[in-house]
Amino acid sequence: MSAIGTVVAVAAGMLVALAPAPAHAAAGATLPFTSVEAEAATGTGTAIGPDHTQGTLASEASGRRAVRLDAGQRVEFSVPRAANAVNVSYSVPDGRSGSLDVYVNGRKLARTLPVTSRYSYVDTPWIAGARTHHFYDNSRLLLGTDVRAGDTVALQATGVQVTVDVADFEQASAPADRPAGSVSVTDKGADPSGAADSTQAFREAIAAAPGGVVWIPPGEYRLTSSLSGVQNVTLRGAGHWHSIVRGSRFIDQQSSSGNVHLRDFAVIGEVTERVDSSPDNFVNGSLGPGSSVSGMWLQHLKVGLWLTGSNDNLVVENNRFLDMTADGLNLNGNARGVRVRNNFLRNQGDDALAMWSLHAPNSDSSFENNTVSQPNLANGIAIYGGTDITVRNNLVTDTNALGSGIAISNQKFLDPFHPLAGTITVDGNTLVRTGAMNPNWNHPMGALRVDSYDSAIEAQVRITGTTVTDSPYSAFEFVSGSGRGYAAKNITVDGATVTKAGTVVVQAETQGAATFRNVTATGVGSAGVYNCPHPSGSGTFTVTDGGGNSGWGSTWSDCSTWPRPGEGEPGPDPDRNLAQGRPASATGSQDVYTPGKAVDGDAHSYWESANHAFPQSLTVDLGTVRPVRRLVLKLPPQAAWQARTQTLSVQGSTDGASYATVVASRAYRFDPATGNTVTIPVSGDLRHLRLHVTGNTGWPAAQFSEVEAYLS
Repeated sequence: MSAIGTVVAVAAGMLVALAPAPAHAAAGATLPFTSVEAEAATGTGTAIGPDHTQGTLASEASGRRAVRLDAGQRVEFSVPRAANAVNVSYSVPDGRSGSLDVYVNGRKLARTLPVTSRYSYVDTPWIAGARTHHFYDNSRLLLGTDVRAGDTVALQATGVQVTVDVADFEQASAPADRPAGSVSVTDKGADPSGAADSTQAFREAIAAAPGGVVWIPPGEYRLTSSLSGVQNVTLRGAGHWHSIVRGSRFIDQQSSSGNVHLRDFAVIGEVTERVDSSPDNFVNGSLGPGSSVSGMWLQHLKVGLWLTGSNDNLVVENNRFLDMTADGLNLNGNARGVRVRNNFLRNQGDDALAMWSLHAPNSDSSFENNTVSQPNLANGIAIYGGTDITVRNNLVTDTNALGSGIAISNQKFLDPFHPLAGTITVDGNTLVRTGAMNPNWNHPMGALRVDSYDSAIEAQVRITGTTVTDSPYSAFEFVSGSGRGYAAKNITVDGATVTKAGTVVVQAETQGAATFRNVTATGVGSAGVYNCPHPSGSGTFTVTDGGGNSGWGSTWSDCSTWPRPGEGEPGPDPDRNLAQGRPASATGSQDVYTPGKAVDGDAHSYWESANHAFPQSLTVDLGTVRPVRRLVLKLPPQAAWQARTQTLSVQGSTDGASYATVVASRAYRFDPATGNTVTIPVSGDLRHLRLHVTGNTGWPAAQFSEVEAYLS
């Protein structure tokens, strides 16, 4: 098996060889374990998936598939390599805990694998578009015996239903020896049983070892508060399977003189929800220049490393980040010469790896040869501003809602922000099943996204050697995510291989330009290019053919419709809702009840105008002039929505400037007993559809959960 084939197969959990990407090093991390998908194993459980629908178990699973086990059912893995340890990604129903029995070659072990929903089912209602997520968790076990390639390891459910996603098999090393001259935390009173609080012992050991090594022997140590004043010291464990710190905050400090080295132990927290105001992180702040983090197991925290202040020339390598409720790692401004490489990240609750140039630009820093799997609320890798940044040879798989595999963006979030500058190098990355539906935009995000969200792209963006496989939607997206139409320009895409993109190869939604060379595509679902800049009339996006391109020459012709995965370009279907997923605006909205909720295809979400401020209007851009003949207006169907009457007129425009009345004002009754639905006959050719509302007997605002427009 080739090197690139091995890495992709391991990350995807498939024991098959995959073709290498020519002229590039292997994408992803070199990992000490081999993963096997549960659906590739044998057993008596029920396979679920594949599914890309936000909020489902299958959508968050590796490969979008998993195996559900009821009590007494099992999944049996053929072990792919010599191993003495296993880590399992799993999910149990909310509020439940239990265990999996473990069998090796048919023999039941005395040890069981604990499972719990304690760290799952996270809600972040302040994040637009979020739903309950983070369904999976990871649980690890030293088997207490050696197994060989071809042996079997079975997991059997006992008293609780368990959905098994993937199992990682590895040969855990024996505990390392204590370094000569080191200061042991146990010498200062740390309790390796985890019963007593060891925080003060850790502090005293650090104070006693300037320029030296603090040794964390095998055991479990409970820390109840964070460490600070950490500088010019190495904290070293016997290996992350053996030296374990239990605590949700490890280092919290805003400055350090540096030369801090953290290596070879685990920090496992108790973070069960995401609270952005709480520093529930392995490192919060600064380690100082010339520091390093290596060989760590980080789990059940809010963020692995949230880095501010000075971290020049920091190296973060050979670590595992599992089950964070937010980012795995975020370089939060002023990072210079930072190298983040050969790490494995699974089940992060926000961007797995991010650089955010707040207050000062990140510069000359890189994410290289990392493997990212299943970020469940954002991107695999995100670059928000910064100068001369490199993203190279990473493997990203199975992104979920609100996320691309890789995002190169000028989204600032806060000020002062430093946009992309210099040269942004995106080279040799492999993206598998990445890209997702964005519920806020009502349209999909591509596997690799360049986003002029808050300002035009002025940097030189060089995308080379990209492999995109099984994207549910597009391969390359160029967008101004704020909807303000800033230009995405100065972009070249060279030497890409796209296999089975669900919709299009190029999804261009803002003005700008990109040159494509040697981009080959097979199995494209709808068309080669979707080129529909928004807002309408803001400008054009120029796709320049630099030569050597093949398999994506067609263009989606109707900007009033979104390509749907694998369906090809539709004809004029009279039963198709012309308004669904189209840009919507309003004279005002209340709280989270934004205009897009009226065209998202979900009758349970809704738009609500500003209160006590009639008249109000909602406008939908259908994309092109259409002979609209029928409108269907909806409110949520639940009985809790009492019957009400809204008084409204229907207006239409072909250019978005001059509107004419299509249906005169009258009262319409919405009644849950009849589905809370109103149908309005229309006769008019229009592109811009406007509902002008002057009254509502049920609430002092205009309200619609769905606005649907049809040709007949």
